[in-house]
Amino acid sequence: MPRRTDIHSICLIGSGPIVIGQAAEFDYAGCQALKVLREDGYRTIVVNSNPATIMTDPGFADRTYLEPLDLEGVSSVLRRERPDALLPTMGGGTALNLARELDGSGILDELGIELIGANIDAINRAEDRELFKHTVEGCGLKVPTSRIVTSVDDLVGVSLPAVVRPAFTLGGHGGGFADTPEQLRNQVERGLSESPISQVLVEESVRGWDEFELEVVRDTSDNVVIVCSIENLDPMGVHTGDSVTVAPQMTLPDEAYQELRNAAIAVIRAVGVDTGGSNIQFARDR
Repeated sequence: MPRRTDIHSICLIGSGPIVIGQAAEFDYAGCQALKVLREDGYRTIVVNSNPATIMTDPGFADRTYLEPLDLEGVSSVLRRERPDALLPTMGGGTALNLARELDGSGILDELGIELIGANIDAINRAEDRELFKHTVEGCGLKVPTSRIVTSVDDLVGVSLPAVVRPAFTLGGHGGGFADTPEQLRNQVERGLSESPISQVLVEESVRGWDEFELEVVRDTSDNVVIVCSIENLDPMGVHTGDSVTVAPQMTLPDEAYQELRNAAIAVIRAVGVDTGGSNIQFARDR
């Protein structure tokens, strides 16, 4: 894509503290983004509360802030630096949730800062469990039967076993499996407390199914490229960050791989990721 000449400075939000074995890709992606942006002549600002990341090393950005990744901390940086654009898509769920807060607070409109990489509607569709479910179903894909829960009183009639997925959390934080009513209630209470919008998705368990992922990149001209396929050697029920994975996938026949490829392209377009990469995960019962 041609270089944009209407913006001159870009602020990138990092992912904050990284759990060992998970989320290191955000630091790598952020470093690469900063390098490319500077090569293209943009002034770069990075905000990340984790000094152990590579992106906060001197020289990666024109200005580096080791500030708390919360509304107050990032707003302070934006007011001081006045960037033309904010790039939240390199910092995982932490950065995306912050982008939502910044947009909702009016700070982006006040300072005339443009969200790039994904607009606020795309972020909501990707992070809100119910919106994402409807988006995927709109692509003609199957999703586990589920129920949006905002209170333990909403659990009447939920079938077991089930998996609890809190909205707007990173790395499976606050989620888990439940095999008994007591486990379900405890897991939902935990998930509601961890979700910043007090919402969880309770869905039928697909533990034991095969898990595959596709790394997908899209640009503003709607070109979509499958960068690679990944196969989790551990089945559903083991978090991807804790699973042994191989790339490219080794066991799918080509016809099945093409089904996943077409599905991933449909999803990234439906969610509305403007530019950059997305990791799209599938559970498959063979």
